[in-house]
Amino acid sequence: MFVLSGCVTILQLFSYFTVCFALFIVFVVFCCDLVFLSCQQGSFFRLYYPCQETEKAEKPDWVPCREYFNGLADFMKINRTLSERIFNHLFGSFKIPAYLDAPFKSNGKCPVVIFSHGLGAFRTLYSAICAEMASQGFIVASVEHRDQSASATYYFNDSLVKEWMYYRALQHGESEFPLRNKQVKQRADECILALDKLTEINSGRAVQNALQTKFDWTTLENSMDLCRIAAMGHSFGGATVIEALCKEVKFKCGIALDAWMFPLDDETFPRVKQPIFFINSEKFQWAGNISRMKKLESAIIQRKMITIRGTVHQSFPDFTFLTGNWIGKLMKLKGEIDPHIAIDLSNKATLAFLQRHLGLEKDFNQWDALIDGQDENLIQGTNVTVLQSAI
Repeated sequence: MFVLSGCVTILQLFSYFTVCFALFIVFVVFCCDLVFLSCQQGSFFRLYYPCQETEKAEKPDWVPCREYFNGLADFMKINRTLSERIFNHLFGSFKIPAYLDAPFKSNGKCPVVIFSHGLGAFRTLYSAICAEMASQGFIVASVEHRDQSASATYYFNDSLVKEWMYYRALQHGESEFPLRNKQVKQRADECILALDKLTEINSGRAVQNALQTKFDWTTLENSMDLCRIAAMGHSFGGATVIEALCKEVKFKCGIALDAWMFPLDDETFPRVKQPIFFINSEKFQWAGNISRMKKLESAIIQRKMITIRGTVHQSFPDFTFLTGNWIGKLMKLKGEIDPHIAIDLSNKATLAFLQRHLGLEKDFNQWDALIDGQDENLIQGTNVTVLQSAI
């Protein structure tokens, strides 16, 4: 069963022996995949949404098909055949902690979060975060980017046949900034397009899902509070959050998880007017990256930063929960802190920040202290020393 007694969370579906310490589930979580416009310029995302009733439904595979394993192998520069066996053995049996394609049912309108994945990832790899947000009453669209920064993705050609796109590595001697800057702009546009599609669905307009799933999108009519929209992302997705805020004022605030700031133009920073919350890992950040975050500091607009002790860059994607301790640390998927504690702190701080800046009538403000780093596992600001001259 999805809903268990006590304070069992989404994360415990990944780990039966997890100590019960995290968020209370409010809603059962469902999900579906949506592809609008079959071409590369279309929109592709996994939608997580709350539901008050559990209907008979299955949970989808965490990695949807072998092409995604192939994409991960290419990104990691290892043999596809060998890696597919390894990945299948390690991760092939895992399911997303959400039920598939059930109709939406909820009382009242839900705030919206658009989520952007990191470099070499894809739409399903942050299900612990996205499902947790949905369980607390948000509708979450986890975008799968088609800028060749995902390890794998696809679109449908004119014959409705899947055309696969894989991660584009830097060519020998190629400068990285022009590529990443072009990608971050496309990524932001894809986040805005996903929001546009949700707006159409919310209005009751007829939209065509190229995947032809069983999900009845008409149940989402008038389900979203489109005055309360946030952007959220990890790593490259964190930079995408900043770019999306710059381009679209409908995003009222942004959550940047261990953001990689390199792809952004310097001109972007002064044009961002919304509140931003940087939640960083202890081991990934460096002075140059932090100094770019600090360019967004403001005396008028709330810009917050915390660092979670004992975490690594991969403490945010699902991999950190699905590997054993020694394999996880060998592959730098786990830090020194229990990953469930780390993601619990991140999720609670995120919810508190969203309540504050989306004007939600929830009880997430009980975690306001986390926004200021007030916990033994948190650092207010950063653990990285940044010289004034570097800012």
